Amino acid sequence: MSSVTDKLVQRLPKLGERSGTGKPVVAVVKLHGVITPTPSPLARGTININTVESALTRAFDHERLRAVAIAVNSPGGAPTQSALVAERIRELAGKKNVPVIAFCEDVVASGGYWLACAADEIYAHNSSLVGSIGVVSAGFGLSGLLERVGVERRVHTAGAHKVRLDPFRPEKEEDVEWLKGLQGQLHDQFVGWVRERRGDRLQETEELFSGEVWTGTRAAELGLVDGVGTVRSVLTERYPDAEISVAEPKRPLLARLGFGGPTGGLLSPADRVLAAVEAVEVRANWSRFGL
Repeated sequence: MSSVTDKLVQRLPKLGERSGTGKPVVAVVKLHGVITPTPSPLARGTININTVESALTRAFDHERLRAVAIAVNSPGGAPTQSALVAERIRELAGKKNVPVIAFCEDVVASGGYWLACAADEIYAHNSSLVGSIGVVSAGFGLSGLLERVGVERRVHTAGAHKVRLDPFRPEKEEDVEWLKGLQGQLHDQFVGWVRERRGDRLQETEELFSGEVWTGTRAAELGLVDGVGTVRSVLTERYPDAEISVAEPKRPLLARLGFGGPTGGLLSPADRVLAAVEAVEVRANWSRFGL
């Protein structure tokens, strides 16, 4: 959580609390973490349509709502979850007929920028890292590992292309070409979404959709964001008389402590191993941006 949002949380009421002031309300929703359909209890925050639905619903459900702000801090992740969350934001904004403003914190890259584009306006800090409009797939090549430890792997399939990019088999050129084809299709969808949402504000260059990342200052020059600013500075100027309420996705206590299993109980030894691997992958996503 950023220091700016921390201060807002400390001084402002939560959504659903009745202040009795009758003032207009601006709701702030925190979308922090890697975007993944399978959140790990050991990760430091994840985003998907299930984890953010309640926070989004509460944010858009206030009767005196003037606007919704989304504070985004994400290195990206699953494209489908990025699209689902973004589409949900647009759906709720259309129903309530209120503007949505996105604020980029440390990093808003790849799927994180997909989320930000759900807003009508985007602001970033000068030092924010913004962009990475591209698609990446990563994995490990473990060919020969099982043989060295005396394990024989048996895979039986029906369908010529049922198994592709098996990490325990040598990489095939045709499988890599297939993957690149999928990545190209996803990249086209990403670019189309950015162009649809940003329109003629974009200053298109050869590098704009290359997967490059820029500081908030440069992102403003390229039209990826509308300006430089923070939640506090922009909302105070735009809505000086409004009450600001902060909502964030909730996690069970055990999950926050790293003990929550899929059924709400303690993690089994096997689940702990898998959770640790997922946590390493999440950490790698942040590390790509020096965080």
